[in-house]
Amino acid sequence: MAGDDPSTKDRPEKPEGADSPPGDERAPTAADLPEEESIAVTTLEDVEPPDIEAISAEMRAHKPLDRPSVEPAEEKGEGEKPAEKPAEDAPGEEKAATDEKPAEKTADEKPAETPEDDKPAEKPEDDRPAETPSDDKPADPPAEEKPAKKKPAKKPAKKKAKKPAREYPELPRAVLKSSPHNMGTDSVKKIMFTVVLAMVPACAAAVWFFGWRAAAVIAGCSVGCIALEFGILRLRMSTERAWKAAIDGSALITGILLALNLPVSSPWWLVLVGCIVAMVLGKHSFGGLGQNPFNPALVARVFLLLSFPAQMTSWDAPIDRFALAAAEAVTEADTGASPLGVITEGVRPATQDDPGVTVTAALAEADVDLWKLSIGNVKGSLGEVSVIALLLGAILMLVRRVITWHIPVAYIGTVAAVTGLMYVIDPELYANPLFHIVSGGLILGAFFMATDMVTSPVTARGMLIFGIGCGVITAVIRLFGAFPEGVSFAILIMNGFVPLIERKTRPRKFGEKKASKEGKADG
Repeated sequence: MAGDDPSTKDRPEKPEGADSPPGDERAPTAADLPEEESIAVTTLEDVEPPDIEAISAEMRAHKPLDRPSVEPAEEKGEGEKPAEKPAEDAPGEEKAATDEKPAEKTADEKPAETPEDDKPAEKPEDDRPAETPSDDKPADPPAEEKPAKKKPAKKPAKKKAKKPAREYPELPRAVLKSSPHNMGTDSVKKIMFTVVLAMVPACAAAVWFFGWRAAAVIAGCSVGCIALEFGILRLRMSTERAWKAAIDGSALITGILLALNLPVSSPWWLVLVGCIVAMVLGKHSFGGLGQNPFNPALVARVFLLLSFPAQMTSWDAPIDRFALAAAEAVTEADTGASPLGVITEGVRPATQDDPGVTVTAALAEADVDLWKLSIGNVKGSLGEVSVIALLLGAILMLVRRVITWHIPVAYIGTVAAVTGLMYVIDPELYANPLFHIVSGGLILGAFFMATDMVTSPVTARGMLIFGIGCGVITAVIRLFGAFPEGVSFAILIMNGFVPLIERKTRPRKFGEKKASKEGKADG
């Protein structure tokens, strides 16, 4: 028997509490235990060399050990049975088998020979768990955890499909977007064509009073601006997108407004130059739609007035459609000054040598009265002729809420106030305010050009300030300037003040306190 082996008695005693060398994971021998607890262990020195064939046969007969080195080979399917592998690596397996034999033997004998009360109380100092031989081998942690982790067997039970992923289809999907969040139904195209529709009565009145030449000027300006818009946009985008943007109505409005600011006798080259200046210099040089600080049609009108004053101040008389006889009708070849030009050129104060000419006398000589000014039977540009037609279009824009009343009322009211004051001071030299309202381009400018969404303020206070500024400048130029008309200059000058007006009239945010004077000075 192994217990009667005298070799274990001749071994020296191992001091109690001695540390085992690091990394020594072999099973404890008799030398590792105290003298009274030592057990007989058969060592490799006393064992005869094993029979490899017998070991291989025994390993084939038993189930292979659950070792990490064997499991991957089984999963990968290398084609070698775990029982045949020890036969090839016989030397390595021999050592493993002999190392495990004493451990199994001590595991069988320890419960019988060593009582639990006599076990040493102290563990080795290196706190390394020694391999304690026992009948119950420690279970592989992954093998024990796998059944616990495989609780997903309940997966069929979880009915996440029943979760209402789209249970509330009526709710809109959340979208992160900048203000404004309260969107209307109007689009750029819809607004633009509403303005075009509002200008149809004025265009019809111009064709009625001036004939086919008025229609040619309006058509030439409209087609020229649309063609230039498409050509410029084609340089930056595809043909389809450029054409879609060119026919959105903005270029058409610029063309019609330019035509309404030109005389009916405008040659074709003047129309072409006006279109180029409006679209290239007035609009796309600043970035296109929504980026221009000045009204493009007015930029072209002022450019043409300063560059070609003779062509821009030659006014043909309208055809008197209401004449009772053809002989009384005014021919198209009759040219002269506009009603405002009559006052600027014809009215002069009385002196010692010259009795002078009053406003009433000058207007009577030019056969101008308030009725003719209202219906449009006077000399002037295409858009200065019929106040009634322009007011019809203005009412349409107000009803459709394309524009608000602030700028037109402030503009026209300021002109009436300034000219009325001068009329009260000297009625012989200055016309009454009603004449200034219905003559020239005041109605066209107040309702169709000063209210441009891009070049005008957006706040109510800003609109009032903008309209008052336009009215003051227009009245000053009409009363004291060299040009008879000042609407174009007034609107362009106030366009330049729009950023400052919006900065000073910006409403405070909710909860924002008004800055003190000291804070403003520091800033």
